[in-house]
Amino acid sequence: MKATYVDLEAAAPADAVVVIDVLRAFTVVPWFYAVGAAEVLAVAERDHAVALRRSRWPDALLAGERNGQPVPGFDLGNSPSEVAGRDLTGRTVIHRTSAGTQGLVRTAGSDLVFAASFATAGATARQLQASGVGEATFVITGASLGRNGDEDLAAAELIAARANGDDPDPAPFLARVATSDAGRLFAEDGPDWAPPADLAMACELDRFDHALVATWQPRFDALEVRPSRT
Repeated sequence: MKATYVDLEAAAPADAVVVIDVLRAFTVVPWFYAVGAAEVLAVAERDHAVALRRSRWPDALLAGERNGQPVPGFDLGNSPSEVAGRDLTGRTVIHRTSAGTQGLVRTAGSDLVFAASFATAGATARQLQASGVGEATFVITGASLGRNGDEDLAAAELIAARANGDDPDPAPFLARVATSDAGRLFAEDGPDWAPPADLAMACELDRFDHALVATWQPRFDALEVRPSRT
């Protein structure tokens, strides 16, 4: 499988796309499901999330961030350590972030779209391999907003290697999370919205045994992101 890497600005529909967001959108999403969420919808804008709840899911939880910080009026931020302590049994989550969900929306219409991080790396690689695609585009969403996105590139390179049947030592890939532009924010003296626990959870390789597949739902103008197991 040939792997092509693009930044968020270059994201566009393709045959097979893997949208990467390690810090933190696609580390958070599998945690939504782990604590009981029934479904997760990804959107690009805050107002769209609010409108969907008002018109279709009055009991939905709004989750996400803007420039890393929790969005005013939302129920949850974008922190896996926060979500892991909640009970979301049966709830719909409408998710908006500055990078990850933007990448999903920009690649809507692709034949196959994964939302991925280190937490789902192995399962994503297995599903890519099983799909038989000859080329996959990896969207490095962290390469945006003036950041280098190396944490996302590291995850993409590890997933691509595994999808091609290789088994590299994951340690050098995981080490790049903390040294990336985004990763350095998650230090003990970092901002309140960037707890070190989130950095640790973002480095839990293969924490989940499922990939996340995103499917465009035109009637909602949103993407449904669901676990998918091989």
